[in-house]
Amino acid sequence: AQRIAQRLGTEPSKVVLKKFANQETCVEIGESVRGEDVYILQSGCGEVNDHLMELLIMIHACKIASAERVTAVIPCYPYARQDKKDKSRAPISAKLVANMLSVAGADHIITMDLHASQIQGFFDIPVDNLYAEPAVLKWIKENIQNWRDCTIVSPDAGGAKRVVSIADRLNVNFALIHKERAIANEVERMTLVGDVTNRTAIIVDDMADTCGTVVKAAEKLREAGAKCVYAVMTHGVFSGPALNRLMESCIEAIVVSNTIPQHEKIARCPKIQVVDVSSIIGESIRRTHNGESVSYLFGNVPL
Repeated sequence: AQRIAQRLGTEPSKVVLKKFANQETCVEIGESVRGEDVYILQSGCGEVNDHLMELLIMIHACKIASAERVTAVIPCYPYARQDKKDKSRAPISAKLVANMLSVAGADHIITMDLHASQIQGFFDIPVDNLYAEPAVLKWIKENIQNWRDCTIVSPDAGGAKRVVSIADRLNVNFALIHKERAIANEVERMTLVGDVTNRTAIIVDDMADTCGTVVKAAEKLREAGAKCVYAVMTHGVFSGPALNRLMESCIEAIVVSNTIPQHEKIARCPKIQVVDVSSIIGESIRRTHNGESVSYLFGNVPL
């Protein structure tokens, strides 16, 4: 938030967040928002449920304080992986979150690299789904010396479209890993489709959570003859044993964006490198406020 405010030449507004003794969330906005264009930044990480509730209460507080328009800026959309009914009696929680944001009074949503682009269709209000891809391409070109001799790899079939897009823009080959799961967050069997022999492999996905998939994918790539393996993820959740798995893995570096704060995790795992996307989010806020097109940001990093 500080970086975005700095880019926009403004200061974050004063807000007091506190909890009552019974753990209810209380929000107090410390300045007038009457007739203003309000942007509330909250990422779906850490204590996800608390953060989501804070966001909803803050949107509602601004709305009933006569804000002209309230935009929820959610770099990492919470519950994004629960976007379909994959088994009997399963909830579609991403749709529920969309309904809650709309009912709270949000007029517009800005988010980044949704787990599935179709989540935009859960809303009846405008949604700008930004991409970290331009910042990722910039990092690859600046930090991987032989990037022209690399293969972009998707760790599952769902990420194929994202990988093909990056491979096309770098003009390199891509590969795909087909995985089969027995239970959620645990991978059973992996099959590599594509050639990585004597090449640098770059695994690209939208989220690094427990890192079981990405570590097993890296092992599979090394077995298939890859020289070295990098991983590039938009959202670095790193829950449970993720950091230990990364430290013990054959991955050279895992690159994540700062849609989720990473200061503590970098101290525990030096393999983590962070790409700053505050310029993309900041510029999207400026363009939205001024009524300009945001589509330029889909393929370019603003200066």
